[in-house]
Amino acid sequence: MYRSIVAILFLLPFVAEAQDLSQYYKIYDAKKQKTISLDDIVLDMKNVDVLFFGEEHNDSIGHYLEASLLKQLSMSYENKMALTLEMFHTDVQPVINEYLLGIINEKNFIKESRAWNNYKDYRPMIEFAKSEKLDVVGGNAATRYSNAVTKNGLEVLRLLPAGSKQLLAPLPIDTLTGRYYEKFLALLGGHGMGNMKVYQTQNFWDATMAWSIAKYAKANKGKKIFQVNGRFHSDERLGTYAQLKKYAPKLKILNISSFSADDFDQPDWGKYKELGDYIIITDPKVKRSF
Repeated sequence: MYRSIVAILFLLPFVAEAQDLSQYYKIYDAKKQKTISLDDIVLDMKNVDVLFFGEEHNDSIGHYLEASLLKQLSMSYENKMALTLEMFHTDVQPVINEYLLGIINEKNFIKESRAWNNYKDYRPMIEFAKSEKLDVVGGNAATRYSNAVTKNGLEVLRLLPAGSKQLLAPLPIDTLTGRYYEKFLALLGGHGMGNMKVYQTQNFWDATMAWSIAKYAKANKGKKIFQVNGRFHSDERLGTYAQLKKYAPKLKILNISSFSADDFDQPDWGKYKELGDYIIITDPKVKRSF
């Protein structure tokens, strides 16, 4: 049964119209301390500028929810939505725009935008944005820049030509300390100069994504922004979320943390409540997307 569910997810852009998958996810409102629906999140966006969706990159149900949520938000807010993504880089924005306008074909788009290997998971959002003429913003820094930071530290970015710097968050980039640093060290397994440069790369990604959101919001007053990224970038309102608050402190933000949970059948919401405004847990028995 689970394999057929995943097949449906890949074949249908908006499977909610074909089959109810609500039994495979649960949504918790951390402030109200109760389970809710996607409709409740959409309603809460009335006076909010940015909604983060922190995902696990291989969570099939999470990808279904992203596409469903984007569709519902667009319908509810009269297409005043924009999609910003970790999965595309700032330097391929012209390619994204050309595809959305129908000028280039999908094969060229996937190749020249350097789409992730699991692009099929994000394709429903891109295709919906294309059909509804929604803006899509590639928010992340290109790999060539992040590799340079990992090797030489953030200072190497000062050597870039002026045109290249326009693709990145302005210097200097804040290397967030405190809780975010502690979480990162725990993930990598301790201190070390190599780890510090990797941490600087993480901050570089966060800052560039946040700057991309802030820049778009400033140029497009009244638009609501749906930001999709790996959940480490926004859990506990750290990372990209925290960088965005620095660049655009007046923006109103809500945050989703979505992941597969071993306690799906009887969740302990208390241990997850600090991760975001909304916690989405998905059934771990559903096959991963890769």
